[in-house]
Amino acid sequence: MARCDVCGAEYAHAFTVQTDRGSGVFDSFECAIHALAPRCTHCGCTVIGHGVGRDGQVYCCAHCAGLQEQAA
Repeated sequence: MARCDVCGAEYAHAFTVQTDRGSGVFDSFECAIHALAPRCTHCGCTVIGHGVGRDGQVYCCAHCAGLQEQAA
């Protein structure tokens, strides 16, 4: 059994996700998202979908991307 890098649970069906930054072992998509998904530059929420990229930053939605621009 493999041990999840996030929660430490041992799970027979754990899986490995490999990225250009390295790899990790997870027991669920929830743990993989927690470890790997980017955070919105404006509100800090986890960007699970497509998100919005602007000026090298990641935002969860167009609303946050626009708010960040107004605050700058």
